[in-house]
Amino acid sequence: MAEPLFPLLSLSRLRMGTDGAGITTLAAGAGCPLRCRWCINARLLCEASAEELTAEELLARLRIDDLYFRATGGGVTFGGGESLLHAVFIRRFRQLCPAEWRISAETSLAVPREMAETALEAVDLFIVDCKDMDREIYRGYTGGDGARMEENLRFLLEKAGPERVLVRVPRIPGYNTPDDQKRSAEKLRAMGVERLDLFDYVIRE
Repeated sequence: MAEPLFPLLSLSRLRMGTDGAGITTLAAGAGCPLRCRWCINARLLCEASAEELTAEELLARLRIDDLYFRATGGGVTFGGGESLLHAVFIRRFRQLCPAEWRISAETSLAVPREMAETALEAVDLFIVDCKDMDREIYRGYTGGDGARMEENLRFLLEKAGPERVLVRVPRIPGYNTPDDQKRSAEKLRAMGVERLDLFDYVIRE
């Protein structure tokens, strides 16, 4: 079987407090099933050329920060785009990288269930960008189906446990209100979500 490849768009090193514990490197990959109105990476996703790397090749680039990862309990965060489109690659990377490295995945969960199942074996922390729990608001902002996100989130909460799931709920100007955000948080807590990050998008056009 051919080695899975990761369509690398960019690496962002020495990050703290944004992608899980410790010092992390964000590996942004191409591809996303959603078309969010205020996508922070829209230009990168549309215009940049991706570099296809094997897990061994990506690992070689990231070893420069091995000591930082080990000393702080950090590691690698896969983002994009939609990280779980590359779940097979992430699983392969987990098999090769030092056991001390923590692997996180920033995800909308707008993917087929089998991708979430594959990632379950490899990812220490799922950072879920849920947008909004109201299906109409979700579709209006992302163009996608909020039901898929919700079903995959329930799966992760059951199989991975709430300690491995951080859900981010933004207030998005022009799409939802503080009350919508509060209602989303209440629904998520009722589902069993324990780790919530409520924040405001800052729009710069």
